[in-house]
Amino acid sequence: MHAPGKNIRLLLLDVDGVMTDGRITYDAQGGESKSFDVKDGHGLKLLQRAGIQVGIITGRCSSIVQRRAEELGIEIVYQGAKNKLEPFEQILRERGFREDEIAYMGDDLVDLPVLLRVGFSATVADAVAEVRERVDYVAACPGGRGAVREVCEFLMKQAGVWHRVTERYYGGEPVS
Repeated sequence: MHAPGKNIRLLLLDVDGVMTDGRITYDAQGGESKSFDVKDGHGLKLLQRAGIQVGIITGRCSSIVQRRAEELGIEIVYQGAKNKLEPFEQILRERGFREDEIAYMGDDLVDLPVLLRVGFSATVADAVAEVRERVDYVAACPGGRGAVREVCEFLMKQAGVWHRVTERYYGGEPVS
């Protein structure tokens, strides 16, 4: 039996409740703000260094999400996706991935159709029960507080690349 998450080439993420804690703050002028965890961001950069691509599929539209994606070098970004299967199927068609090569991390009912199709499904500790009960991996951390980092590390360890990707932090040269 093969280890879950071992052959993943793409991690797709929901934003609100996964990359953030799910809260949206509005100021008096109607501006919106979201908070992202820097450890999650570093985990995504490590994952990319390991050769695993990252993408976003979110139901809302926000310039903040686009900015965060640009900061992290995420080129696959779908916003305003009311039916998340549509961008997922577009990714399959246009980017040459198979379902079993994709991991998806979501936290709510709207994410289930994709979570149930991918090769590896994950969620945050504070996801709705229906999602937690159906995924391959439930992070110990809540959304926006390290859950994405946890899944990134899990995927790199499953793929056997964790030590190669992190060796430079221990004063050594990366191992190929």
